[in-house]
Amino acid sequence: MSITTRFAPSPNGFLHLGHAAAALAAWRRARQAGGRFLLRIEDIDPTRCREEFTDAILEDLAWLGLDWDGEPRVQSRHLPEYRAALDTLAGRGLLYPCFCTRAAIAREIAAAPAAPHGPDGPLYPGTCRALSAAERAARLAAGAPYALRLDMARAAAEAGTLRWHEEAEGWCAAEPARFGDVVLGRKEVPASYHLCVTHDDAAQGVSLVTRGEDLKPATALHRLLQALFGWPAPRYAHHPLLTGPDGRRLAKRDGAASLRGMREAGMRPEAVRALAGG
Repeated sequence: MSITTRFAPSPNGFLHLGHAAAALAAWRRARQAGGRFLLRIEDIDPTRCREEFTDAILEDLAWLGLDWDGEPRVQSRHLPEYRAALDTLAGRGLLYPCFCTRAAIAREIAAAPAAPHGPDGPLYPGTCRALSAAERAARLAAGAPYALRLDMARAAAEAGTLRWHEEAEGWCAAEPARFGDVVLGRKEVPASYHLCVTHDDAAQGVSLVTRGEDLKPATALHRLLQALFGWPAPRYAHHPLLTGPDGRRLAKRDGAASLRGMREAGMRPEAVRALAGG
């Protein structure tokens, strides 16, 4: 069966060995099956993403010997599509504006005797979900900044029972309610990672998502969005993350050695691929 996989980095730094491992995993699965390997640039955050890092991603992947099918999809060129998706949810009463600041949310959570937690930490307490229509309208008219949150209770009830297929495990139950009222449109960014990634996987016909096991919990939320929009559900294969000598996963913010640095130090692409498991 032919498959379509993808590698979808954010251009907020240079690629490191962990990225190489993820790209190789997706590329290898597609090429072995005679399928398609797509490259997607997830650059919706203008405060962190830079064009020079996009150029470096293309250079690093080509240096590793990876090729991709078609032109890379650049998310910042498709913002109207994400806006339309948000409008669809809003029209169905599944979104609400949230005017809370991070500090206000933290204070409210700290004051709660037993704040519920989800995969990403304490859940949003639902402050703005309880606002009256008149109060919301007044704040919007005053130009108060806001994010767009998913009304999880309504969305989960509409979607019903969900599951996804994990290659190493079979069918897994999806419980998106554990995430609470997640943000799908941020104040400073027009759409969230969760919305964009599920939208683009559907738009590009991705049939197998290979990605790090740190994103496995988010699959429940992605299945919810797929169900709400009627998008097809790909299969998933979450792989272990590469770690450094200290046992921590490789990350840009921790100064993981970049592929560009390895190349400039004289390493051959074959050696880097071997370190990355490919």
